[in-house]
Amino acid sequence: MHKLNIRVYYEDTDMAGIVYYANYLKFIERGRSEWVADLGIDQLALKEEEGLVFVVRRVEADYLAPAKMGDDLVVETETMSSTGVRWVLNQRVMRDSEVLFQAVVTVVMMSDTGHPARMPANIRQLVH
Repeated sequence: MHKLNIRVYYEDTDMAGIVYYANYLKFIERGRSEWVADLGIDQLALKEEEGLVFVVRRVEADYLAPAKMGDDLVVETETMSSTGVRWVLNQRVMRDSEVLFQAVVTVVMMSDTGHPARMPANIRQLVH
């Protein structure tokens, strides 16, 4: 499981000082991006050298409790399943031991021309 620490800033909140709902998607995107980088996958090189990019295909999200300005959060990311064309992740945004937001995210690989593509074998091994 990968963990990313995030602090909630004023810019993340609405007028009530509560994290704006769409920002949770940004938080989990950062969590995925950092995890992929920590696995040793260079997404820019993957695009430039092989013409492949990761694309979010589906997000099932549950908003369970609000985060507020000044909160220290942790984005947890773990693989639920993976195939040659699909990577399904469980992502949670936590404050201490409380789950504030949870999402199941399906990521697929696409060519830079917008067509579905298989993940290279070395990447399949890393994300499994």
